[in-house]
Amino acid sequence: MAISRTTRTIEVVEPIGLRVLIRKDDDKKQTKAGLHLPDKMEIPTITGRIVSISSQVAEDKNYPIKQYDRVLFHPKQAVPVDFEGDNRLFVVPVEDIVAVFRREGGEGPAE
Repeated sequence: MAISRTTRTIEVVEPIGLRVLIRKDDDKKQTKAGLHLPDKMEIPTITGRIVSISSQVAEDKNYPIKQYDRVLFHPKQAVPVDFEGDNRLFVVPVEDIVAVFRREGGEGPAE
């Protein structure tokens, strides 16, 4: 009797060229003053964490970013990745990253 084994493969998204893969932060449903917004009204965010960097960007010293950095990005040319149900992954041209959040006085990303 032959036993069939199925292997599970994990699908990953790897950006190419001068692009990075970003997981967008959750949209805020509460203002700084503490007001809760209705479900259809959200404060859009354009911040997220870098999930993956193309090899071309990783090797270029002109881009001081690395995996897990929290960044501010311009969403106009961001391409959504239909990989997860909530569509929070985006492939973003590295030129559209406008800022990296850093802790003052030290290395590493801000929380």
